[in-house]
Amino acid sequence: MISDKEQKKQFKEIASRNPERYYPTEVLKELGFHRKLCSCKMNFWTTNKDQNKCGDPSCQGGFFFHKQKLAKNYMTYIQVWQKFSKMFAEKGYKPLNRYPVVARWNPTMDFTIASIAAFQPHVVSGEMKPPADYITIPQFCLRFGDIDNVGITGSHMTGFVMIGQKCFVEAHKWDQKKVFRDICDWIFSGLGIDKKDVTFHEDAWAGGGNFGPCMEFFSGGVELGNQVYMMYEQIESGSKELKLKVLDMGMGMERNAWFSQGCATAYDAAFPDVMKKLRDITKIETNDEIMKEFVPYAASLNVDEAENIEEEWKKISRKIDVDVDILRKTILPSAALYSVAEHCRSLLFALNDGALPSNVGGGYNLRILIRRCLSFIDKFKWDIYLPYVCEWHAYELESLFPELKENLKLVRKILDVEKEKYESSKQKSEQIINNIILRNEEINDEKLLKLYDSDGISPHLLAEIAEKHGRKIKVADNFFALVASRHERGKQVHQTSNLDLDFKDVKEQESLYYDDYKMVEFDANVIYSRGKYIVLDKNYFYATSGGQLHDVGTIDGNKVIDVTRSGNKIVCVLENEREFNINEKVHCVIDWSRRKQLAQHHTATHIVNAAARRVLGEHANQAGAKKELDKAHIDITHYQAITDGELKEIEKEANKIVNSSIDMKLKFYPRDEAEEKFGKNIYQGGVAPGSLLRIVDIPGIDAEACGGTHLHNTSEAEEIRLIKSTKIQDGIVRITFAAGEAARN
Repeated sequence: MISDKEQKKQFKEIASRNPERYYPTEVLKELGFHRKLCSCKMNFWTTNKDQNKCGDPSCQGGFFFHKQKLAKNYMTYIQVWQKFSKMFAEKGYKPLNRYPVVARWNPTMDFTIASIAAFQPHVVSGEMKPPADYITIPQFCLRFGDIDNVGITGSHMTGFVMIGQKCFVEAHKWDQKKVFRDICDWIFSGLGIDKKDVTFHEDAWAGGGNFGPCMEFFSGGVELGNQVYMMYEQIESGSKELKLKVLDMGMGMERNAWFSQGCATAYDAAFPDVMKKLRDITKIETNDEIMKEFVPYAASLNVDEAENIEEEWKKISRKIDVDVDILRKTILPSAALYSVAEHCRSLLFALNDGALPSNVGGGYNLRILIRRCLSFIDKFKWDIYLPYVCEWHAYELESLFPELKENLKLVRKILDVEKEKYESSKQKSEQIINNIILRNEEINDEKLLKLYDSDGISPHLLAEIAEKHGRKIKVADNFFALVASRHERGKQVHQTSNLDLDFKDVKEQESLYYDDYKMVEFDANVIYSRGKYIVLDKNYFYATSGGQLHDVGTIDGNKVIDVTRSGNKIVCVLENEREFNINEKVHCVIDWSRRKQLAQHHTATHIVNAAARRVLGEHANQAGAKKELDKAHIDITHYQAITDGELKEIEKEANKIVNSSIDMKLKFYPRDEAEEKFGKNIYQGGVAPGSLLRIVDIPGIDAEACGGTHLHNTSEAEEIRLIKSTKIQDGIVRITFAAGEAARN
């Protein structure tokens, strides 16, 4: 498939040639807007006959809403959501609570990157019912591409609330005019902006496997939000229309609060209490006059768009008539303090929702935020304790996100552990840097990235030490974005075997092992037979999947040595070739001792997972598992190695669950019902495919989407012995254990 960037570019060209088909042009004309073309090639709509710029800050010359106070209605950060959700509830939109920022339900991403990501892929694809046809949501999102812009531009963030106005309806219910009029009401009445001060862009959007046209809305040089009319799904061969018509309006809550207040930066608008505390601690003296002149041009320091950041600093200094060195000395400490505040808020949400810093994947991006904060604290010699900053955020956000106060002890512990690691790496950094400089090694972008990745060496520390030795080293302006991009998550793939078997005319198969793990003798009809490969119409054999080994046994006395999945069929593999007639009735026997042991280990995996959460905390989630005959293991997320004492406690808790003799509930649910009843934590170790999810529920203990063979009662696990724990990678610990007969052995 082509990239999202290329998909957006291609579709934008198609939509711009036929705006009446893709955009709400009729409503725009009713409101007195006219279509124009900017010199940047952007088609835009305005009520101003003389306007020839599209309203983007790069074309408009920066932000200028501060000076003109374009919003008539002042709102605090929290009030933006309160007013928006109330207005839209009156229009028939159901307000939802935010989804977690750890996107366990989405196999393509680590974190929720947009409000629509809460509903991708299952709702958007039509596989799962939406919570309502029309909804609003204050979704906290994480994105790491703008790390280097945070603090400097006054508007960029790694974590932000994207207010969502969503609509999921069938084609005959789709009403683009209504949803566009609804957002116009917010712009003109909610924020109180005059039509003459609003510009709409014709654009396109692509992400999460979907794309479509979109309308962006700007005022005073700021993009306040955009409406995406999601129409298509990306597939390998191109695209296809979605079953549902989807509206995805995303609007930055920080941007709207900033715009309505007209204050210096989006950070001051979003978390003023935190900024006051930080300024009181650091005693930073800000030059209000310089800051006031600087802010409108700060957007030009966006490292993604500026060709030469040094030149942009010089341009701004000339425009506001302040020496460039004085300008930097005035702005950079404040920018660093804004970064510390902003990064701590992102960390609070991520750690509260179960994410952990690590040296791989999305967890690495969290570590970047922590180390960026700590390096600023070191550089400016500030007495700032990151857990306190997180705590201040939790209290400032309490009325909207009360759950953020629940795990503050855990957040503190994780950040303390990370600081220890940072201090340890810092001590060895100077020695490594000195050796590099003494050897006169070439230091380019790739070398800096490698040193940061492998040894945690700050590029700015290296540049500082090198300068003392007379060497000038240039650090890329988007350095941290480059690091973050190296650790983006790839798409999760559900593995099936590559058997060359043609099931085109083979009828449907019933998989019955879900219901009763004790059913080990049964009759069935053969619906496919070729050589060693047999497919049965009614099947109780379990195929290797979910980390659980397959069953073995016999079919009419012929040894079954393997069971595998091929496409949507479960295939029994015989020891020797044997041709059966289609519809031939056969008698099947599954090896009971093997089946029982594997079922004990699979249920014990769920029990150990739950016990680990009780002992270690709610952040402990399954990252992988394997169930064999003599032992099993579960990989769980944890920020440090498990101690012997903790291991004993987990074993004790696990056996408490076993001895509680809890009846297990094994039942299929539509995906939306499963998520509503049990929450997003049902996705342990990966996302289960399909519109129906089989939930393995140990009432009051644990509920997971799982297709394995399971016991009927926890007591059937008999006993669980934890053998050892091993740290297999940063942020993931493996617990090896045994249950039943294997535990006694």
